[in-house]
Amino acid sequence: MDNPRKLALASLIRAEAVSSFSNLEINTVLSRSELTKKDASLYTALYMGVTEKLLTLDYVISKYSSVKTDKLDTETKNALRLGLYQLMFMDRIPEYSAVSETVGICPKRSRGYVNAVLRSFIRNEKKVTYPDDRWERLSVISSTPSYIIDIFRSSYGDEATEKLLSYEPPHSGISLRVNTLKTETDRIVSELSRRNIEYKTEKLSGDVIVAYSPISEIQDIIHSGEVFVQDIASRTAVKLLAPKKGMKILDACACPGGKSFSTAIDMENEGTVISCDLHKSKLSLIKKGASELGINIISVREQNGKEYVPEFDSCFDKVLCDVPCSGLGVIGKKPDIKYKSPDSVDNLPSVQGAILANCSRYVKVGGELMYSTCTINKRENEDVVNAFLLSNDSFEAVELSVGDSVSADGMYTFLPYITGSDGFFVAKMRRVK
Repeated sequence: MDNPRKLALASLIRAEAVSSFSNLEINTVLSRSELTKKDASLYTALYMGVTEKLLTLDYVISKYSSVKTDKLDTETKNALRLGLYQLMFMDRIPEYSAVSETVGICPKRSRGYVNAVLRSFIRNEKKVTYPDDRWERLSVISSTPSYIIDIFRSSYGDEATEKLLSYEPPHSGISLRVNTLKTETDRIVSELSRRNIEYKTEKLSGDVIVAYSPISEIQDIIHSGEVFVQDIASRTAVKLLAPKKGMKILDACACPGGKSFSTAIDMENEGTVISCDLHKSKLSLIKKGASELGINIISVREQNGKEYVPEFDSCFDKVLCDVPCSGLGVIGKKPDIKYKSPDSVDNLPSVQGAILANCSRYVKVGGELMYSTCTINKRENEDVVNAFLLSNDSFEAVELSVGDSVSADGMYTFLPYITGSDGFFVAKMRRVK
């Protein structure tokens, strides 16, 4: 039988060597391993937990280790991280088990060292002295690099930044968009109740249900095509786009397809949705998803959003640009995003602006253009939209409402501690000439 701690250690070592998405790593490992349900949960909790708390754990190591963190070999360092994570954040694992199991997966040369560090931490009653500076302390405690904290502070101010860094969802749930082509919200609610699965319905849309269960317990419902996974912010963005039956709509950066699916469902599967993406390999996900959901109005196309397509000119009633972004709004689900280089963020606004400017040419006069991201960074959001509107007098902002909030400038930012959703941004504009 596979050892969940050993698999978690291997995943952490791979993540350090090759940049990859944590969700893909987990899916790959679970599909290839022979873990019990309990051990699969432990593997996932360890790998995701250490990834989320990387800076915190390394800070603690620096306080208890005689060897600097950057001097440790990768295997020993990640084993220490695993041991400390269990001692600091997993109350149900006994201390002796956390230590002995961690030492057991270490290379022989470092077992004595790892054992000494972990036991020293326990003897000192797991005390940690954090930095005195407010932002350094929050950086360590939340395991958030300082450059991201600087982005949040410059975008939303100190108070909002502290709330963003300290926010933890009350429960980890799976957001399910109900496919009203096949079923109704009440039927899905009844099925979840029958299975004794805790849930709540989201007020912003009325057709998103958050199920508090492992995805394995609702996988059959998802495969039935009656629901698909979509966060409330992403769903609300499509609702604000306001697709209608018979329209012709372009989803310019569509993969993995959630917004295209929601758009087609809101159109009652009547009209045309063209879903484009730069990566041809990902388009099969949209085809497969549409088929499962019973949607037949979606066609896919390999297309760079920055490259002009003459036959698209002034062709669409609505165009959605959900552009590539830094992803800072979804670090709660994909914590590996936090550790990307700051350079990976710097050039994004120019790419985003180019996609928005190009795709705006595809909107009919009187039609609407929506810009969205899953980040919380004004440079990638408001600044991109304002620059576009300043240089394009053919478009004007469209007032939009999200819950009780009304935005006259046509822009709205979903902040997780307010909306309970992913961090997300939407802006809606109309072509007037």
